[in-house]
Amino acid sequence: MNNSRRNTSKKIAIIPARGGSKRIPKKNIKFFFGKPMIAWSIEAAKASGLFDHIIVSTDDYEIAEVSKIYGAEVPFVRPGNLSDDFIGTGPVVKHALKWAMDELGEVDFVCTIYATAPFVSAKDINSGYVLLANTNVNMVFTVTSYPFPIQRALKIIDDRVEMVNPENYSTRSQDLEVRYHDAGQFYWCTTDAILKDMSAFSCSAIPLILPRCQVQDIDTNEDWERAELMFQAWRSSHQ
Repeated sequence: MNNSRRNTSKKIAIIPARGGSKRIPKKNIKFFFGKPMIAWSIEAAKASGLFDHIIVSTDDYEIAEVSKIYGAEVPFVRPGNLSDDFIGTGPVVKHALKWAMDELGEVDFVCTIYATAPFVSAKDINSGYVLLANTNVNMVFTVTSYPFPIQRALKIIDDRVEMVNPENYSTRSQDLEVRYHDAGQFYWCTTDAILKDMSAFSCSAIPLILPRCQVQDIDTNEDWERAELMFQAWRSSHQ
């Protein structure tokens, strides 16, 4: 894709933010270092300078109001059939994209940004877009490496410890291949990738590798506490 098309293409950000979080009540708008958690994602999207629209998809009035305060658009209420515990991100993003195409016109690229990703940065969002716009893939998503070789993973059965892959017992950790996992920050996609339900785990997608110090999944109170410690250390090192 040439620079001309990159500069004129229409790009939207979609931030899924369902209400009713059970393990961490009101997780999406719980305060994290002075502002609601979702505000970090909205502000990173705004700071990137890339998006024609930043849309929050939510079924929750309070999340909607907070999102508007921080500069996002909440132009619809997410339908109930897309708001339960078992709905994945894909159908939610597709619904928001179809709304945008009907109401806002043609959309070329979509960046799905998670609502609980306080380490997400405008710089990384831009890097992901450059990767997508300059390759023939349909998706770019963030990954990070496991801190310890998963080939040496253990399982506990009846209070006894066994290796998942005992053939690696004598292999030095430095000789094992690095493995990665989804960093849970954002996905850049072409419109086509979303409408056709393309998988991130295919030849149509490439990774943007992030350092582990910028990645923490937040599903439990323990995760939240760890994220606070990591964020404090990360922010101190960048001041």
